[in-house]
Amino acid sequence: MRTLLLLALPLSGRRLAAEATARYGGGDAAERRGVLSALPFLPLGDAALPLVDDGLRTNDTRLIAAALGPYARAHLDQYRWRQAVLKCLFTGVPLHRVAGLQERKDAELARMAAGFAAERRAAGRTVPDDLWLVAGEQSAARAYEH
Repeated sequence: MRTLLLLALPLSGRRLAAEATARYGGGDAAERRGVLSALPFLPLGDAALPLVDDGLRTNDTRLIAAALGPYARAHLDQYRWRQAVLKCLFTGVPLHRVAGLQERKDAELARMAAGFAAERRAAGRTVPDDLWLVAGEQSAARAYEH
């Protein structure tokens, strides 16, 4: 519904981003997820990246997952995208929720994920089951060793 309302507005770019930002800022968590989910369907360019950044700053795993949808896949730079994927591992957001994971993962993300796993093991904590999606099977196998 939020997508349809935003699409119905005769706006684009920064003006539409301002409207989406107003709806996001005044909304509860469900409304914020709705706005984040609508972003890939709106003619915004990269004007809505501040909304993605805000969603990624939260500890609400549902907002984090919504922030990492198709809009983030298309517009978030690689550095910030890697940090967001690592936050998913840290907060327990299933990596299958990250749009474009298979296309955007790279050696640096694999290195970061392997380091994250090593830190978790050293602290006696569990390693997320889906770490292998970004770390590669060999790195993930080492991550689960005791």
